Amino acid sequence: MQITDIILSALFLSVVLLGIHSYLGFRVIKKGIIFADIAIAQWAALGVSLSLLLGKGDLSWFFSLLFALLSSFFVYLAEKKGVLQEAFIGVLYAMGSSWVVLLLSRSPSGNEDFMRLVASDILFVTHREVLQAALLYTVIGILFYFARLLKPRWENLTFYLLFGVTVSSSVKLVGVLVVFALLLAPPLVSLLLKRGLVFAWVYGSVVNTVGVLISYYKDLPTGFTIVGLHTLLAVLLFLSPLSPKDL
Repeated sequence: MQITDIILSALFLSVVLLGIHSYLGFRVIKKGIIFADIAIAQWAALGVSLSLLLGKGDLSWFFSLLFALLSSFFVYLAEKKGVLQEAFIGVLYAMGSSWVVLLLSRSPSGNEDFMRLVASDILFVTHREVLQAALLYTVIGILFYFARLLKPRWENLTFYLLFGVTVSSSVKLVGVLVVFALLLAPPLVSLLLKRGLVFAWVYGSVVNTVGVLISYYKDLPTGFTIVGLHTLLAVLLFLSPLSPKDL
């Protein structure tokens, strides 16, 4: 695979992921369930960890999806608990995170598997994986649109389940932290600057591009570079005098 192919594949994948996750980021910020994404992502990683421990790595997608949907349903049920919902989501995250470590501690390649689940190196993603992700997220985006036509209760449940499907597929490609950063950092910057979804897409794409190029030419882990750059810029803007005081 040529250098240009390696860089372009990683760039396309990061932009594809940004498209669906920035949209979801605006939704979760509006709902006030900021940590639902990382909790569901951690449970998706838990499913992958269990499949590896059982020697069923070829079914990791199924285990990941099952655990993501289960945790999504838990988050949906937690809405009825009001202010306790975020505390429950935090407990879900801690539970998923601890059990990932416990399960992978029994695997000879547990260290490597754990790092991939946290933030994967996406430089060597294939064109086929990028195309599959693009098609999947396009379908999910269409379903999100039509779900808004349902009654509030069913629309809400559909949102969480589609959220679970999205996160489970993303975690397998890029890891928990990358999913979390792409979902929250671009929407946060956009809201701080009083912009919308299109700005989050454009801004996030630029940051992704810079992150991939830095990781390639400086020989740094791609996933962690993207997360580090997105979060650094979001924190700097949030704390800067440019950030509006009343949002």
